[in-house]
Amino acid sequence: MGAADVHRLRKSSDFVGQNIFFYNNHPIQFVSLVGVIVARTDIPRRTILTLDDSSGATIDIAVLKKTSPKPTSTSQTTSSTSQEKPPWSSFSLTAPTATNLTQETHVTSKDHDEIDISDLQPGTVVRVKGTLSTFRSQMQLHLERFWLVRDTNAEMQFLDTRLRFLIEVLSVPWMLTDEEIETLRGDAERCDERALEDKRRAERIARKKIEREERHAKAIARRYEKEENERERELRKVREDGERVMRKFGFGST
Repeated sequence: MGAADVHRLRKSSDFVGQNIFFYNNHPIQFVSLVGVIVARTDIPRRTILTLDDSSGATIDIAVLKKTSPKPTSTSQTTSSTSQEKPPWSSFSLTAPTATNLTQETHVTSKDHDEIDISDLQPGTVVRVKGTLSTFRSQMQLHLERFWLVRDTNAEMQFLDTRLRFLIEVLSVPWMLTDEEIETLRGDAERCDERALEDKRRAERIARKKIEREERHAKAIARRYEKEENERERELRKVREDGERVMRKFGFGST
C-alpha cells in the first residue's frame, strides 16, 4: 500500500493501545513504503522525515533519539559544533546546549536499536519499514529499518510488488472457513486451559512455599524454646552450685 492508503486505515475498539490498524478487515501493524524524502526536521527527542511516494499523499516518519554521554577523545582537535550544516538542515527546534558532554543517536521505536539515518536527506529515494501510530489524528510511521534505492528498476520492482499485494491480498476480504474457525477456537480453548493450569500450578507452588516457611518458623521456635529451657536449667544449676559453695564456707549461714 501507499501513503494515501495508510491514511485511510481505521482503528478497532478491540485493539485499543496496540497500534494495530485495519485495511478492510485485514490487520496491519507494519508498513513498507518507497518514496523520496522531501523534508527533514529535527525536534527534541526525534527527527521527522517527510516521505512522498507519489500516491497522492505524504507521510511523516518519526525517528526517535537517545541521549548518551559523549566519549572523550584527546585526539579530537575541532569541535563538532564548528562543522557547517547544509542549508536544508539549518532549521532545528533543538535548544542549543551549554556543553558538549552528551550526544544524540537515533534508535528504532520497537527494539531501541541504534540506527544511522545520516544518509536520509531530502532528495534521497529510500524504502522504509516501520510501525504505525497517530499524532494529532494523522497517521505516521515509526522507522524500524530502511534501504536506499539506488536505481529506478529497484523502485519499479517494489511498486509492482506493492500493487499486486494490494490487489491480490488486501482487496480480498479475509474470510475463514468453518474448519479454520473450529481449529482456532480449539487453539484458544487449549490456551485458556494452559493458562488456567499455569495459574493453578503457581498457586500450588505459592501455597507450598508458605507451608514450608511456616514449618521452618515452627521448627525455629521449638529449637529456640528448647535452647531457652537448656539455658534456664544451666542457670539454675550454676545458682545452686554457687549457693552450695557459699554455704560450705559459711557465707550463706544465718
